[in-house]
Amino acid sequence: MSENPSSFDRFNNSINSSITLKLISVGILILILLIPENMVSSLISQRESRHNEAIEEITGKWGAQQTITGPILNLPCKISAIKSEKEDSINSETLHYLPEVLNIKGTLKPEVRYRGIYEAVVYLSVLHIDGIFKAPRFKELIASEDQLIKNKTYISLGIPDLRGIKDTIILKWNNKSIAFDPGIDDKDIVASGLSAPISFDDIKENNTFSIDIELNGSAGINFVPIGKITSVHLQSSWESPSFDGAFLPDSHDITSRGFDARWRILHLNRNYPQQWKGSKFSTENSEFGVKLIIPADVYQQTTRTSKYAILLISLSFIIFFFIEVLNHLRIHPLQYLLVGIALCIFYTLLLSISEFIAFGYTYLIASIATIGLITSYSVNIFRSAKFSAMFGGLLTVLYLFIYIIIRLEDTALLIGSIGLFLIIAFLMYLSRKVKWYNEPKKDNEKID
Repeated sequence: MSENPSSFDRFNNSINSSITLKLISVGILILILLIPENMVSSLISQRESRHNEAIEEITGKWGAQQTITGPILNLPCKISAIKSEKEDSINSETLHYLPEVLNIKGTLKPEVRYRGIYEAVVYLSVLHIDGIFKAPRFKELIASEDQLIKNKTYISLGIPDLRGIKDTIILKWNNKSIAFDPGIDDKDIVASGLSAPISFDDIKENNTFSIDIELNGSAGINFVPIGKITSVHLQSSWESPSFDGAFLPDSHDITSRGFDARWRILHLNRNYPQQWKGSKFSTENSEFGVKLIIPADVYQQTTRTSKYAILLISLSFIIFFFIEVLNHLRIHPLQYLLVGIALCIFYTLLLSISEFIAFGYTYLIASIATIGLITSYSVNIFRSAKFSAMFGGLLTVLYLFIYIIIRLEDTALLIGSIGLFLIIAFLMYLSRKVKWYNEPKKDNEKID
């Protein structure tokens, strides 16, 4: 006597026999797997944050990214006097004069520092700055020379992180040597830096200056083109520079031994004049320079790879679905779920291993491990070495396709679009044999 099937068994059988319900269940599983995929993305962000914290700790003790602004000739002047019964006070502003010619020649000596498994690039910059100041035309900015506070004349040099200074910095002004002191009296142009007092009587029609600086920094160095003609020549043994800022070098040479770059910038190329009063103009957004980048940021590449997780899971499940339907197999939703989890674990392998070895080798190791695991597991699901080998081959193509996309920059969209078009065409080819409504076969129907 046969037992009547329970309601659960009838429901389970209907799911396995109905292509539509099976497809819906696969879609639900894909949505469920978005949860671990989001967890992986969060893990990547956390590791990247820890990496950034380690870099900040290293650079905080060595010196941050530096931006050299100057030298600038500053002449304080009286703009009004306020008299009261208790005391008299004077309101003042500063006249700022930029050099006629500014030449900067420097060498960056890079070094990679480590904090645990994390690394940061730092450098020692050796800079020689020289040029010419014309005599200030103060009558264009103030009514009378009597307004000048001549005993407060000084030269300023903007340096954002003074902790990086390695030795005393001396200003040579018309063959006179003057030591710089920390701090700047006004914040009109720069907020942090050095100042050197000069005698107003030492200002001639043409004034030569030179400054030698040894300065620690990290990540990169920038310059502000304050000269009427600004020329910068920078050399380093670092072989992976990134030139950025408002101006690219006029010429550069990058080899395995380092880089050599030259800039020449005119005052016409920027949006502020050679002289002004107070904070009327700003030198922001005109800086330029170079970053010493560490090639192949593993967190950026892992993040780009993880964005294709939903595509990889969906395509893998769809291929599973077609193999199941076309070969009249019965694959349990739990088996789909285990395969999806294995695909998600690929990204944790990629993240963890890439912190120790190069990203390309990491991708190869993680993909081989994942493809091998899923392919060997699919032998028991498909009960056919042929189908398992075919599925493993398709997975290999998908992983190779994703790797090519993340390695490309300019042509990533083109290659990705063509690849997805071919994938959809392949899936449409497979779907032509699926009997979506379980229609009864006709007597004369030819089976492919």
